[in-house]
Amino acid sequence: MKKIRTGHKKRMLTAGAIALVFSIAGLGLMGYALFGGSEPASAETPQKAAGTIPKSVPEKVFTSIYEQVRAHEPKTPKDPTLKLTVPEMDRVEGLPVYDAAPKGYEKALHDGSVHVRGTGFPWQKEGNVYIAGHRLGYPGTKSDRVFWDLGELKDGDEVILTDAGGKKYTYEVFKKFVTEPSDVSVLKPEKGKNIVSLQTCTLPDYKERLIVQAELKDVS
Repeated sequence: MKKIRTGHKKRMLTAGAIALVFSIAGLGLMGYALFGGSEPASAETPQKAAGTIPKSVPEKVFTSIYEQVRAHEPKTPKDPTLKLTVPEMDRVEGLPVYDAAPKGYEKALHDGSVHVRGTGFPWQKEGNVYIAGHRLGYPGTKSDRVFWDLGELKDGDEVILTDAGGKKYTYEVFKKFVTEPSDVSVLKPEKGKNIVSLQTCTLPDYKERLIVQAELKDVS
């Protein structure tokens, strides 16, 4: 395995930006075409699906979590776009993964999937590459049902990221779980590991997040 470079990022995401991460990219996204179930969502569904972080969460909680994330933030490369391939998922082959700020999440998710800015990259020695994708998506686009079968992944299944230079990072699934919309701890890296976290919403109610995590095993 080749040595993985590390890097640091000076900018720290604010608590407000983090709330937006989870209200847009975290859970139900923007309604029918996003992380939805088998039928189009009603006009009220997007709000319920989004699940913004409760106002009762103290500011110091956000600060504490993001100080930990900040220590592992990499420098953003000139072209941070990745491609995602999951052999066991029908629609995830060379899927574009766009590095985007919160205002760009909707477009990134429409065109493929989104790397939540401020989380890790695969070339780090230690990081959490956090990627969100639609459950239903937009028909006729790369988002169409792209993470529909995310929940069927099992331990040992491969997740492959390819950077803009063609370098391939192969991960193996080791964990699958459901978590609350307000759980920002899932953004944190794991000590001594480079992992990728793939996220979509739960079915059929869109209320929680389904997350599959895989650990880097090979770079080629």
